[in-house]
Amino acid sequence: MADNGRKITQYRRPVNLNIGMLIFAAIFIYVVVCVFMYFRTDHIVGYSVKEGSLSSNSIFKGIALRTEEIVTGSDAGYINYFAREGERVAKGDLVYTVDETGRLSDYMHTSESGENSLSDADLTELKNEITSFTNRFDRRQFSDVYNFKYSVQGTALKLSNYNILENADALNQAGGSSFVNYRYAPNSGIVIYSIDGYEDLTLEDMTAELFEQDAYEKKYLVNNDLVANGDQIYKLSTSEDWSIVIQTDEELAEELLEKEYVEVRFLKNRYTSWGEVSSYTNEAGDTFVSLTFTNSMITFCTDRFIDIELLLEDEKGLKIPNSAIVTKEFFIVPKEYVTKGGNSGSDGVLLETYDEEGNAVTEFVPTTIYDATETEYYLDDSVLRAGNYIIKPESTQKYAVSKTGSLTGVYNINKGYADFKQVTVLYSNDEYSIVKSNTVYGLNVYDYIVLDASTVNDNQFIYER
Repeated sequence: MADNGRKITQYRRPVNLNIGMLIFAAIFIYVVVCVFMYFRTDHIVGYSVKEGSLSSNSIFKGIALRTEEIVTGSDAGYINYFAREGERVAKGDLVYTVDETGRLSDYMHTSESGENSLSDADLTELKNEITSFTNRFDRRQFSDVYNFKYSVQGTALKLSNYNILENADALNQAGGSSFVNYRYAPNSGIVIYSIDGYEDLTLEDMTAELFEQDAYEKKYLVNNDLVANGDQIYKLSTSEDWSIVIQTDEELAEELLEKEYVEVRFLKNRYTSWGEVSSYTNEAGDTFVSLTFTNSMITFCTDRFIDIELLLEDEKGLKIPNSAIVTKEFFIVPKEYVTKGGNSGSDGVLLETYDEEGNAVTEFVPTTIYDATETEYYLDDSVLRAGNYIIKPESTQKYAVSKTGSLTGVYNINKGYADFKQVTVLYSNDEYSIVKSNTVYGLNVYDYIVLDASTVNDNQFIYER
């Protein structure tokens, strides 16, 4: 077929815009804009105010100071302890013996004294001691295992005292002379079989280095060891009065001194006691507080480092997060310049202004009162300006607005906008504060406040909680 020279071009269909496509495009653009604004805008989150309390308790590691008397030996030989560690002895009670020849131990092993067995009461005592240690054991304080070891040894030693004494008497009679010397307590007190060099410490001797347990050394005095004349044999805690010294800052030390007596919880057994407060600051500027007790010494007689909790009074009131608290500036004016007026009878001031002709006129301007003292009000600075004159009602006296002051508060959003409310902080920690409840210009329980005060401005409308 012949080509007549006609050029064929492709037909382009016109874009068919209909109402549905336009609506879809508008919705899509709106969603994109909303998502963009959502991620670019600070979100306002509300918080419901509730009653609560914050405990101002504090946990410290303290050093126990006791009246301790180190007893040295007057004999050389093998020592055998008879008084159990942590047990009270009277003056003249038998504490230990010294075997000058070492024959007592041999005699005990070779003598046909028969089989020894523990009574039901003895087994119960040992089981109670083991159970008590298991319940309070902390793996971070593994050194307590050694204290427990020597405590069990002391218990077993007490249970076998009578058998040892019988063998010692038999040995002396068989030898015709005294090979075993009996040594008695020079004073009444609690027997302790360890030495650590802290025995003579006083509050005035305290330094920060003494609290470093890594450098602390405790020497245990072991049964059946060979001792020389003049060696340290044991020590006696001769007074029930004792103290625990903790290191604090000056502010806390002054607070405790004002209380004079503070309730203390011992974390080892959860018991509590009241301690009399005294303090000392050394030349290095370190402050130490001593808590003196008149009981419980025997419970902790073998412990030098004791964890305690100061049971200070709990502050109760309205509990709010610290992020909600903000500080704001206000004008301060005398109370006699504030009056009521307007259609609603709201609080306000008589502000001096000028009309178009330059004549001075007085206008009632409502303003919110945010706090008050005996003679002054804290007024909102959004209405007044520095240098404005306000008129005292029913007089011609003027007052130049200039004095300012700051208040601590939160933004209340009960009415749908950010309304500043002054608060009085009673106590705070890292996360929360306790504020006084039912104040005239403050908060009430179940009020809604802005969780993060930095996300809003004064009188900003709130669209979400």
